[in-house]
Amino acid sequence: MLRTLLALGLIATTTAANAENWPQFRGPTGMGIVTEAGLPTTWGGPAGENVLWKVPLPGATPAGKAKLDHNQSSPIVWGDRIFVTASHWPEGRQQSEFPEHHVACYRTADGMRLWDTTVDPGPWKLSDLRGGYSAPTPATDGQRVYVLFGSAVLAALDLDGKPLWRQELPDFQSFDVAIAGSPIVYRGSVILLSDKNNQKAVLTAYDPATGAIQWEQKRPGVAFAHSTPTIAEIGGRPQMLIGASNALQGLDPSSGEILWWVKTPGDVCSPVSADGIIYTDSGRGGPAVFVEPAGTGDLTATAVKGKVAQISEGLSSPVIAAGHVYRLHNPAILKCFNLRTGAEAFATRLEGVSVASSPIATPEGNIYFASAGKTFVIKAGPKFELVATNDLNDQSAASVAVANGKLFFKGREHLTCVSKKP
Repeated sequence: MLRTLLALGLIATTTAANAENWPQFRGPTGMGIVTEAGLPTTWGGPAGENVLWKVPLPGATPAGKAKLDHNQSSPIVWGDRIFVTASHWPEGRQQSEFPEHHVACYRTADGMRLWDTTVDPGPWKLSDLRGGYSAPTPATDGQRVYVLFGSAVLAALDLDGKPLWRQELPDFQSFDVAIAGSPIVYRGSVILLSDKNNQKAVLTAYDPATGAIQWEQKRPGVAFAHSTPTIAEIGGRPQMLIGASNALQGLDPSSGEILWWVKTPGDVCSPVSADGIIYTDSGRGGPAVFVEPAGTGDLTATAVKGKVAQISEGLSSPVIAAGHVYRLHNPAILKCFNLRTGAEAFATRLEGVSVASSPIATPEGNIYFASAGKTFVIKAGPKFELVATNDLNDQSAASVAVANGKLFFKGREHLTCVSKKP
C-alpha cells in the first residue's frame, strides 16, 4: 500500500496563480528562470548571514544511524509549504534491501515539519546504487504532490500527506542504472518520460486525480535517457522538448506525437529555450547544438544554427540569460556561449561548484550556480563577472528552489532557507 507519493515534474507555463511558487524541477518553466528580483546574493559564514532556518531531512537524525541515499531530488514550493523526497536505510538495514522512501512537507516561514509520509517501494531493487532511489524531483499542481522513486513507483498525495494513488512502472528492468528524469505536470496531465533500452521506451500521461493512464506513446526509436522534458512556445504553439538518446525532439504535449527532431546525442541534460532558439547537449559528454526549428520531420540539415564539438560530462542542465547559454561541466568548468551563434564567450573554473546542480537566472541579471555546498553568483553577460561566493557546507546534487524572496537548499542532511534578514 502506498503511503507517500511523488511525481517529478514540471509545469509548463507561468501564470498569476503560480508566479511565486516553484512547483517542479527548475521552477515554473522547467528552465531555471526566476521572476523575483532582489534575492540575497550572500549567505552563510560564521554568523549565518541571511540563513533564516535550517532543519534536518528525513533519515539525517540521529546522526550517523541511517545510511542516506544520494537524494539528488530538489525541493519544490507551493504557497507556504515546501515538499521534498528522500530515501534512507534505517539502522540495521543492509543497502542490498529497499530503503525507506519519504515525502516530507515543511513550513516556509520557520522550517517546521508538517508531515512525513512514507511510500512503499516499487518492484525494482537496485543492484547498482550509483544513481540511487531518489533522483527525481517532486511536482505539484497545488492540489496534489506527485512523486517518482527509483524503485519504479509513481504516486500522488494530497497537500496534507494523504496517499491518493500509486502506479508501478512496467519494464523497469529495461532502465539504465537508475530512474532520474522528472515527470511534468501539464494541462491536466502528469506526464512521465520513460526512455528505456530494448525498445521499451514510452511517454505516458496520467490523470492527476486517479492515476489512470490518459494516453501513451511508444518510443521504439530511442534508448535510455535521464532527461526531464521542458515545455516552450515554438512556432507559436507549446511544444514538449526532449533530449532523447539520439535526438533533440519537439513533441505535441497533448498527445506525445513527435513533430520534429534534430539528430544529436542526448541523455541527462534538459533542453532550454529562449528567443526561438533551443540549446541542448548530452550531459554525458559530446556535442552541443543550438537549434531554431521550423517545419516537421527531420530538421537536422536546416535547423542547427550553431554547434560545439564537445561538452564534457556535467549532470546538470544549463540556463539562458542575456542572450547567452551558461553550461557547467567537469572539472568544475563554466562555459558561456552566444545563443544565436554558438560562439564561446568565456570559460572559467569555479572550484568547488556542483556540476550536478542546475543554475537559476534572476530578472536583474544574476545567475546562481547554487547548491547547499558552494554557490557562485555571477552577472549575466559575455564577460565573467563574479558577484559572490557562498558555502553552506552541506554538499549535494540537488538544485535550489526559489519562492517569495527565499532560496531553499536541500543538502545531504539539511533543508536550509536563505532570505534577506531585516
